[in-house]
Amino acid sequence: MSSTFQEHGDPSNSSAAHIGRLQVHAKVAPGEIAIGVVIGRTSEYFDFFVFGIACVLVFPSVFFPFESLLDGILWSFVIFSLAFVARPIGTTIFMTLQRRWSRGTKLTIALFLLGSATAGMAFLPSYTVIGNWAIALLAFFRLLQGVALGGSWDGLPSLLALNTPPQRRGWYAMLGQLSAPIGFLIASALFLFLHASLSHDDFIDWGWRYPFFVAFAINVVALFARLRLVVTEEYTHAMEERDLEPIGIVSMLRAQGYNIFIGAFAALASYALFHLVTIFPLSWIVLGTTQTVNSVLIVQIIGAFVGILGIISSGIIADRIGRRTTLGTCAALIGVFSLFAPWLLGGSEFAQDTFIIVGFFLLGLSYGQAAGSVTSNFETRLRYTGAALTSDFAWLIGAAFAPLVALGLSTRFGLAAVTVYLLSGVACTLIALRVNRALAARE
Repeated sequence: MSSTFQEHGDPSNSSAAHIGRLQVHAKVAPGEIAIGVVIGRTSEYFDFFVFGIACVLVFPSVFFPFESLLDGILWSFVIFSLAFVARPIGTTIFMTLQRRWSRGTKLTIALFLLGSATAGMAFLPSYTVIGNWAIALLAFFRLLQGVALGGSWDGLPSLLALNTPPQRRGWYAMLGQLSAPIGFLIASALFLFLHASLSHDDFIDWGWRYPFFVAFAINVVALFARLRLVVTEEYTHAMEERDLEPIGIVSMLRAQGYNIFIGAFAALASYALFHLVTIFPLSWIVLGTTQTVNSVLIVQIIGAFVGILGIISSGIIADRIGRRTTLGTCAALIGVFSLFAPWLLGGSEFAQDTFIIVGFFLLGLSYGQAAGSVTSNFETRLRYTGAALTSDFAWLIGAAFAPLVALGLSTRFGLAAVTVYLLSGVACTLIALRVNRALAARE
């Protein structure tokens, strides 16, 4: 049985498994699974993007008033990265909870924890009120966000990959990825409305807290939408028949631990680009005062729509040339794009806007198929846990420190640091895909 990255889905080729697929497919419609994935993951991305935008617009004034604007943003980005560090820990803890109780129990606890941690930030006093405790509590809630996000893995992306026609796997893989630009679009639009409607003092005093309140309500809606799928008899049966159940982390690492890193690095160019076109441009432009905050947010909202078009295009392209080829081609395009990053971000308003719009389209093309490297590497019995850990490490290695590293190095050495950062992600992706191809040929 091949454990490497498959171009066409399920590694099992036996006639019995094929019959099983047909039986499950008859009960579980891929479109319904995709809707559940989009609704559920949009809430998660909204939570994280609300925090990311606040790292630039709010936290330097509220929690780091004793630092310069640059240092305040950098310290905020340090706290931003903590959730990605905690995410694999959350996956490990909640996999244990699911084995002991149920998928529904795990998901309920995880999403309430995610919503509560995000909403809890809205109640935090500023540094001027309680001093360093404000920063410590912000970091604590951010860690809880990461733990909760690790626990929110429900296996629906893997179930979707296993229950789609082979010739349409690229199309259905991209559907779940639409949640990223949708979540960013909602978060940016909400901040734009508040920032444009309120005075600066009111926005910093209380206006910024509203998106964090909204996050809890969105998570409740997402919880019920996902529970409607994962706790019903037909979906439980589908999960069990596909062996989409958690196994021990140690057993997973012993059996196919290397696939976690192949899968994580295979999409690294996409993850490296992720925060460099969403969070980083806002911080760079705000520091340079080349555009107003509202102007940047408007362009990024447009970029989110362009990203949606890119993701949809990736589904069409991947079904024609394959997911692995799509990932490799997109990595090469990101490499070319990175060469123009210093000129675009350091240029006029039009050039900066071009960086954001083009970056979002490339992000959509690449990120639209990033899930393929997460769901296809593993034996069926390992896929549930393996996919979750692969996603965790892809975010940790590729995206967690991107805003911090890019801003810190760019302010000291120039925007060429963005080029170097993106090229490193491109190199990792191309090497991982090459290694995967060699393993596939050997097996």
